[in-house]
Formats: sequence, structure tokens, C-alpha cells
Amino acid sequence: MALPVALHAVNSVAAQTPAAAPPDAGLEGRTRGEGGELRILQWQAPTALSQHSALGGKDNLASTLVLEPLMNFLPDATIVPRLVTQVPSHDNGLLAADNTSVTYTLREGITWSDGEPFTAADIRFTWEFVTDPQNSATTFELYNVISDVEVEGDLTARLVFAEPQPAWYLPFSGSWWGAVLPRHVLEGGGADAYQQFLTSPIGTGPYVVESFTPGDQVTYVANENYRDPNKPFFSKVLLKGGGDAASAARAVLETGEYDYAWNLQVEPEVLEQMAASGVGQLIANEGASLEQIYLNFSDPNTEVDGEYASLEVPHPFLSDLDVRKAFAAAVDRETIVSQLYGAAGNVTTNVLVGIEHLESPNTSFVFDIEEANRLFDEAGWVRNGDYRAKDGVEMRVAYATTVNQVRQKTQAIVKQGLEAIGVEVELRQVDAGVYFDSSAGNDQSYMHFYTDLGMSTANIDSPFPLSYMSSWYAGPNNANVAQKANGWSGQNLSRYVSAEYDELFEAARTEIDPERSAELFIAMNDHLIENQVIIPVVQRGDFLAVSSRINADNLASGPFETDYWNIENWVTLEA
Repeated sequence: MALPVALHAVNSVAAQTPAAAPPDAGLEGRTRGEGGELRILQWQAPTALSQHSALGGKDNLASTLVLEPLMNFLPDATIVPRLVTQVPSHDNGLLAADNTSVTYTLREGITWSDGEPFTAADIRFTWEFVTDPQNSATTFELYNVISDVEVEGDLTARLVFAEPQPAWYLPFSGSWWGAVLPRHVLEGGGADAYQQFLTSPIGTGPYVVESFTPGDQVTYVANENYRDPNKPFFSKVLLKGGGDAASAARAVLETGEYDYAWNLQVEPEVLEQMAASGVGQLIANEGASLEQIYLNFSDPNTEVDGEYASLEVPHPFLSDLDVRKAFAAAVDRETIVSQLYGAAGNVTTNVLVGIEHLESPNTSFVFDIEEANRLFDEAGWVRNGDYRAKDGVEMRVAYATTVNQVRQKTQAIVKQGLEAIGVEVELRQVDAGVYFDSSAGNDQSYMHFYTDLGMSTANIDSPFPLSYMSSWYAGPNNANVAQKANGWSGQNLSRYVSAEYDELFEAARTEIDPERSAELFIAMNDHLIENQVIIPVVQRGDFLAVSSRINADNLASGPFETDYWNIENWVTLEA
């Protein structure tokens, strides 16, 4: 099974393109702050500014301007250095031959935004912080593969792994989860210091936070201690939350009030009509994202010690495979794609999409109301009027997602199919700022998952998608399951527990042969589909709206980075 060249380079790190670098066209001769204010309308407003506490893309995005990883991914998956002098490889000797350690050499002269030096001790501190269970870091699993971080002077850190790591680069790489934290700010400060940090972080990035109102907006100003004296080009960034995808698109493409809008889950023909005004540019990215319906394997209506959807109480009917198969057969994916996504979406039968050599050829799907009814009949779910029941349990579900026109129309199509097979469906819509809020007390959060069905987009944010597949990994003592005990920071929000799946996941974590690694990822995908753990709906593309005054060539948006990862290189078109 051959890998695409760029992905092979990432997975084996046999070679890197020396000239590979983030695009920076039009920056020659420009000076820091020359561009004035950049206005971003991010309709899902952030609530916390640290990638290690983010439960949704909105927080990752807003953190990117301040907190940086050691390395980034270009859209073709090539790794490029950011805070280090070079990308480790077997050839340059920085990556051990057996992938059990990797050495990073930091660039000289980098400081935190408060002027303190950035050193290898910050790398060790970040690992210790993220892997401390008391901190409930959402990136715990990615960093827990490290057994030690050896600090060899101010500019050298050696990461040691307990087992060979095929994706040795995942900790500390990529703007989704790789951010380094400042030791001098957080060490010894406890929970109070970190809570303050989440609203006013100190980073090495191109911007610092001037003001932040969680759930509303962030104002950033240029970091005067940023390592490149001529960057960033924009002196200030206003990141405004609120509204919805359609209003965000309109504010860039028609009225020109804003310069950038993200994640435009709007019918394509509506976006094209907006773009016809000529005020902004509509940009389409190929999709490595999955619009999915996830199923709750625990009972969201039963309380155990102040916690609903407890692992101690299985779901009264979604824990039955035949029931889950019937649900999946009743979802009309083709109608959803043709009516709501058009060319921006594809019907998919897989969980793992967008990385060609990891897409399974073994799955299939047929929309079949008759088959779904047959499964229910054979399982003993009897119609009582319009709906079904068994042993006194009524077939009734609450189905939640964010407030979004496309998603509400998707819900309506799904509801029609489920009610045709005798399932009573209550539709719930939650503001995205609440749905993706990471607060432990927010019982409307998708991580609490206090409904039977949920729907959102999952982003495959790495060419080695182990973090993505951890969404169904329970782990030792079920520690990766979202629950009260870990502040709902576990990645497995469905509360799915399978020794077979965990075994595949753990094997993939240490398999360094690329072909065998691909086989393991496909096996994980096939397990999830065969057991109908999730209902894949649409492989999504991504639409962005950008002001016509912005040089879109420098955006470098792609499947493996947040949209703003290269914001220090954003620039206006020269007159």
C-alpha cells in the first residue's frame, strides 16, 4: 500500500524539502503593524485561550495567535519548523533509528511576550502540565506517550518515548494541540494561575491578548517581542464571535464589515450568490472533516451521583447493535448531501476520511426504511401507534446539535427517517458557543453529551490521525471516557468501551511500519462501522470567506492546521 509522497515524508521522515516554508508573499518591505486592524468574524466565539483546554475548534483557533507549537504542517502535510532550527529525521540524527526518542534544538533569541526567554525547560514543563490528571488537559493522550523530557541546556530538549512512536512529531507539533506553555508563568501557580492564563495567555506567538470577553470577542495587539521585527503586518486583530455561518459569510462577501470568516456551513448556492457581489473571495478547501451523528452508549436520563450518562448505566436501547443498525439505515445521507452540501460534500460510509491511503474500501451503506423496520421487529420493538416500545421502554430520543441552518435541515431529514421506523425524536439546538464550551458545569456541552444523539463536525487534524481515532478509545480504567471524574475532558464522548477497539488503537500507537500502520487504522474504521458506533453522514469540504483586500495566497489553510496558524504572514494586497 503506497503512501502519497508528502504523507510518506511525514510518517517516515525519510526526507524533508529544505525549501519548504509557510507562504509569505508580499511581505518584503512591509513593517510590523503597517496593516492596521484585521477583523475576523468567528461565529463560534471562544471561551478559553489554550489548545490544551479546548473542546472545540473555536478555542483552538483563538489560541493560535498567542500560543505556538515547535513545528507546523503545510497543507500537503509537509512538516516545517517554527520554534526549532530544523525538522528531526533519521538522516540528521535527531530522530532515533527506532523512533524511541527525538531531539529538538530551539531557535536562539525567542522570548515569551513578557520578555522572558523561551527555553527547553518550557517544553518539559508543558509535558508535565498536560500529563498531570489534575489539569484535565484535553491533549493528555497525545503527550502521555512521552516517558521523559530531558533538558540539555537552554536550547535542547530530548523527548523519550516508552515505546517506538510512528507519530513522534504529534506532541508539540501543529496548532491544534502542539502549543508550548510558559513555565515561569504557570509553575507553582495552581488552578487559579491557569484559570487566569486561559483568559490572558502569555505566548511566543505574533499577538498578545489586549482584552477578552469569553463567549463574545478577543482583541489582540502585535507582540512587540515577536522574533521577526517586521511581523505581524496587522497591528491589531479583532476576533468577534456570535451570529451564525450565513451572517458571517455575508459580513465578508457582501457588506465588507469583516476580513475573514471561517467554517461556512451554508448551502453552496447561497454562498455563491453572496460572492457574486465581488466584495470578498470565497475559498473552498478539500475536506478531511466528517459531519457525524454520534450515539450515546450510556443513559442520559438516569442520574448517578450527580452525573447523567454514567458508564454505570448502559443506554436502554442504543447499547443494542440491531437498534444502532436500524438507526443508521434510516438516515438518508444522499438527500442530505444533494440538498444541503452539493459539491462541498460527499456521502461517506467511513469514519476516517480525507486521507486517501487510510480510507477503507470495506464499508457500504444503503438507505433502507424497510430493513430498519425489519431489524426493529426482530429485536422485539413493537409499534404502539406511531412509535415503538419494548418491556416498558419507549423508543424516544433527544437529538442535539448547534444552531445552524444546514444542521437544522439535516436534523429534519434525519427525524423524518427515524420517525418512519417508529422512533420519537425531540430536536434540540444549542448555541455553538455553549455546545462547544469546555466548562465542567456546562451540561449542554457536547462533551457532557446528555442527549441520546448528537451531531457535529470532527476534523481530522493530523496526517497520522491517532488523536481523531481516540474519540472511541476508552483506555486503562476508562480514563479517556468523558465523565465527571475527569471534568468531561476525555475524548471518548460516546462512552463506547471495547477491548477489541482499544487493542487496535494501542497497536497503531507504536507501529512504525507505514503499511501495517495503515492496516490498523482501516481496521479501527471498520470496527466502528461494523458495530455502528457512529453514523457518518457527510465528508465535508470547507468554505472560507476572505476580504478582497487580503492576499489569500498566504492563508495556507489545510486539514492539519487551524485557519490562523500562519497569521503573522497575512498581508493586504499591494495597491
